[in-house]
Parts: sequence; structure tokens; C-alpha cells
Amino acid sequence: MNKNRSVPIYWGRNHAKIPSAINADATSIIPETTKIRTKLLRWFKRNERDLPWRKTKDPYAIWVSEIMLQQTQVATVIPYYEKFLKTFPTIQSLAQAHLSKVLKVWEGLGYYSRARNLHQASRLIEKRFKGKIPDNLKDLLDLPGIGRYTAGAILSIVFNKTVAILDGNVKRVLSRLYAISGNPAISKTEDLLWHISESLVPKGRASLFNQAIMDLGAMICTPKDPQCPKCPLIDLCKAYGSGKPERFPSKAMNKKIPHIESVAAVIRKDRKVLLRQRPLRGLLGGLWEFPNWKIHREERLRLRLRKHIKDEFGMNVKVKESVGTFQQIYSHFKLTLFAFYCDGVKTNKKGRWVPIPRLRLLPMSRIDRKIADTIQESPLQNKS
Repeated sequence: MNKNRSVPIYWGRNHAKIPSAINADATSIIPETTKIRTKLLRWFKRNERDLPWRKTKDPYAIWVSEIMLQQTQVATVIPYYEKFLKTFPTIQSLAQAHLSKVLKVWEGLGYYSRARNLHQASRLIEKRFKGKIPDNLKDLLDLPGIGRYTAGAILSIVFNKTVAILDGNVKRVLSRLYAISGNPAISKTEDLLWHISESLVPKGRASLFNQAIMDLGAMICTPKDPQCPKCPLIDLCKAYGSGKPERFPSKAMNKKIPHIESVAAVIRKDRKVLLRQRPLRGLLGGLWEFPNWKIHREERLRLRLRKHIKDEFGMNVKVKESVGTFQQIYSHFKLTLFAFYCDGVKTNKKGRWVPIPRLRLLPMSRIDRKIADTIQESPLQNKS
């Protein structure tokens, strides 16, 4: 890293530069550091959120919570967190579990690579560290699914080490506090925010401070309609002083996500349906699905479906009634799935024939679970 590099920021009405290199004397770089720490910690003492992972110092439980909270709202995470720890109460129990069971417990939370990485990392922790989560940055970063933020959260919250964090909430708080106009997704701006975060963390109180600044972003300094009058840092906030706090940080322009259409087959025989398992790597890795293929809307769906089934499974089928049209929005595309019942013979060697009542036991994506629920409730399920 170039230690002389600097990043321009908007600071009130004037432009200023803060060097991106870390300086041991935080107060020489970050104005009013002591006031920020004192005010924030005092506010946190009175306003800390009541969260299940705040009631434990178990490194494993906090690690699980931090992985689940990646790109997911707290309210969504809580029931999954509680179910996960009830099923896998220790690192050892997670490491010994089959991946399919882990994915099943994770089902519905999305971003399934997190579950796969959690499972893989638990096995590495068992093998390399005798079942104990490492308490140093290097070893944590070597584990799958743990990046700079998650490592910082574990080290500071669990071990109270003076390590910074920078999640979406913290980025927003710091961008407004110092009126940093850059987009936090851009590396230069992110580097600057990391530097500020590192400079603010008080030695010996990192656990409390990092949780406090996350709570401030979640409860007060929200993306829309921030509750500035309730903020303990209002008199220090440059964005508030500008009169337009919601301008900070700047946001990337919303891109129109593509709309993908696919056709799916519910191939049934003897009260069983044919499923295939997605590759472990990639989107929805390791989950079970009804065979499906991308289409162009102008295509004849039934004809195209018969051809795909013949090509992949070597089966001649009769395409029957529609199961329904199902939709799901992912982070980078929207999916519409046209599903049809198909009658075939169990002569193929690919896929897995599953009794309809046992579909509930397999891990599936939301859209495939919708199809499974539909056919389980339908009188048409037993026609073949």
C-alpha cells in the first residue's frame, strides 16, 4: 500500500484529505475521537438491542450469527440462528453433520454458500485447531467464508481485541459522521472508511464500541429517514451539519436486473417425482431441484420441455397439466418458472426418484419448495 496516498472527501463546506495509511495517534487524524467514543458508549449502555447472540460469549455462536447476518436483516436471521444452534449446538456437531442436513436447516435463509463455508470451516477448525475458533486474524482469514469484517467482528466481540469492523451500518455512520461523499463500494472510499474505523476503536473496549456503532446504524442512522434528533453524535456529525444527511454516502445507480424464464418438469411415476441435485459450487449449490431449463418466451413450452428431458435423462415423457407459474427474485436476477406435470418411466440413471411425502426432508430453494408444496397439496400428484 502506498503510505502517501490520500483520498479526497467532502467535509462540511470544505474539502479535506485524510491519509489512508494507519496512524497510531488516532486523535491526530480523526477529530474529536474521545468525544465520539464517550458519547457512543454512553448511548449504547442505554439502548443496546436485545439480540440472542448478545447473550453469549461462545465464539461458535457469535461466528454463526455473523455469517448469517451477512446480507440479511436481523429480524430474518433470529429464528434461523436459534434453529441452527438447536440443531448444531457445537462446532463438533456441525463438523460431523452431513452437508445436506446443514443446507436443510439453512433452507429459506438464502446465500447458501454461507452454509457450505460454515460447514467446511467447522471441519477445518476441528482438524487444525482442536475445535477452538482461532483468536488471531491470520488464522481466521484462512477459513472459508471469513473475510476482514467477519474476522474483525469475532476478534473484537468475542476476544475484545482492538480490531475494527466495517459492515453496511458502520459504513453509513462513518460516511455521515465525516460527510464522506464517495460510494463505499469503491475501494478508495472503503479503504478510507476502514482507516477511520480502525482509528476510532478504543483499546480495551472494542467489543462494546463495535457493537455500539452497528446498533447506531441499525436503529438511528438508517438509510432512509435517519432519526438525527435522537443521535448521540448529532453535534459532531458533518452530514447533519450540511442539512442533507441522506446524501451520504453516495449510492451506485440501480441497475435493471435481468428477467430469466425457465420451464420445469415434475416428472412423476408410482407416487414419486424425479429430482436432480445442483453442483456444490455456484448458485444454490447442493440443493435439490425439479429439472428445469432456460427458455425464450416465444418457444412452445411443452415441446421444448420434452426435448430437454429426452436430451438430459434419455426419457420420453408426456407433458400434462400445468403445476403453476412461480417467481423468485434473487440479488442479481428475477426468475419466472413455468412448471408442468410429466408422466414418464423410471428407466434413467440420472437424478433421484423421491416419494412425494419425503420432499419436505430435502433442502430446496424457495421456488422449488413452492413447487413441492403445490404438488403435495394437489390431487393430481397421484395420477401416474
